[in-house]
Amino acid sequence: MSGLGYLGTIIIGGLAGWIANLVFNRRRSLPVDILIGVSGSIIGALVARQFDLHILPGLGTSLMLSTLVAVLLLAVFGLFRRRG
Repeated sequence: MSGLGYLGTIIIGGLAGWIANLVFNRRRSLPVDILIGVSGSIIGALVARQFDLHILPGLGTSLMLSTLVAVLLLAVFGLFRRRG
């Protein structure tokens, strides 16, 4: 997510986290949505760089990558969540 700056990263992270929560039909607060989405974007960028994937820069691809990884994060966290 280079080139977007901190504010752009927070906005895209919030959108990505919100979309990921909609996928799992959960309600979380805005700060948690932002944290999930920003984590997704950071992890997605690191994985893309590690595997030398050339992802087009821009708002749309950043949002898609962030959302995809945020959904995967929520799925993994859901596996470890205790059912009680």
